[in-house]
Amino acid sequence: MIVAGWLMLPDPHEGVCLKRGFLTVEHGVIRSVEFGEEIFMADMGGEGTIVCPGFVDAHMHLPQVPVIGADGMGLLQWLERVVYPAEASWADPDLAAEATDHAVRTLCSFGTTAFAGYATVHFDAAKAAMRAAAEIGVRALIGQVLMDRNAPEELVRPAAQLLQEAAKHDQIGRVRPAVSPRFAISCTPELLAGAGKVAETTGQFVQTHLSETRDECAKVRELFDGLSYTEVYARAGLLRRRCVLGHGIWLDDEERRTIGASGAAIAHCPTANAFLGAGMMDLRRNVEAKIRPAPGSDIGAGPDRSMVRVARAMLDVARLRGELAPPASHAWWSITGGNASVLGFDDTGQIEQGRSADLLLIEPDIELELGEDEPSIDPLGALLYAWDDRWLKRTLVHGKTVYASL
Repeated sequence: MIVAGWLMLPDPHEGVCLKRGFLTVEHGVIRSVEFGEEIFMADMGGEGTIVCPGFVDAHMHLPQVPVIGADGMGLLQWLERVVYPAEASWADPDLAAEATDHAVRTLCSFGTTAFAGYATVHFDAAKAAMRAAAEIGVRALIGQVLMDRNAPEELVRPAAQLLQEAAKHDQIGRVRPAVSPRFAISCTPELLAGAGKVAETTGQFVQTHLSETRDECAKVRELFDGLSYTEVYARAGLLRRRCVLGHGIWLDDEERRTIGASGAAIAHCPTANAFLGAGMMDLRRNVEAKIRPAPGSDIGAGPDRSMVRVARAMLDVARLRGELAPPASHAWWSITGGNASVLGFDDTGQIEQGRSADLLLIEPDIELELGEDEPSIDPLGALLYAWDDRWLKRTLVHGKTVYASL
């Protein structure tokens, strides 16, 4: 199969760039990438088509897709009234599989072909979710949620049981397990320390939440003898390079230095932070502390399923904080190759020989100054800020069409 158009490629200085060319796909893998003006015998794409790597979402919740838009509450109230009831329904693994299939296909319809996602506390449901995602073919991290306190009775388990179950999860297809303590409030010190040991012995990725709201941070200090949120995780052995911390809004400089030294990344979820009124992450300070930023939708607190909108919101937040926002080319990199690198997905996120053909065919209905040496309007900026989900015409996962617009 030949896919042709303007290829979105990594650029070591600019994040990404657009070059005219085509690529060949065999058995779901990109076999070659060629450049030039002439395009012959294209099976997909062509003049005016932008061929983009599939988007990568660094932080989302599979069971929360049906509850997007539950407005008017802060984080802790929202969890109690909306999220926990939705997650309780995953006691039925068949329902979990069906819900995951719907959620993943929905993500693909917005261009997301890889993600780090949370399931629920239910072992069988987490397995079912992994199998359902693997059947579609996406690259993913999916974690069974770990909670042993401060949650509804039907959603807590003994720490020993949860740790045994977490260690049993294995890779299914392109889907890997992740050690996923929900957040410090819902975990005893024993569970957090055990989760750190499971991650160490199995090599699994760690995903959890950190410092999303002030009330949450105050509760953590109350539960953990005055320790900072970051120190709680550091003592549990959870901070490591293979770790993504959701939100990271209310951090002091010492916490930032600790996270930066550990190599952990922070999932920047600007649309979710705005929706719950949690605050605005300080991207500049985090980057200065050598913390890797990884944009995430945080569905269902995040109301936007499109990672393009999340990337745009990331730049908007920087401007609202009075900072110099990164250029659009870096925003495109962050939701493709950047997030893939953070999550350890070495087979996706870039248009490159040998990588999986996780691709998007985009046909903008605005005029872009493509191929110009000095365009009056940056085409990548126009693509980001004028983005219309209707421009996404086809989503390929490992070379197979999983979404096509009518």
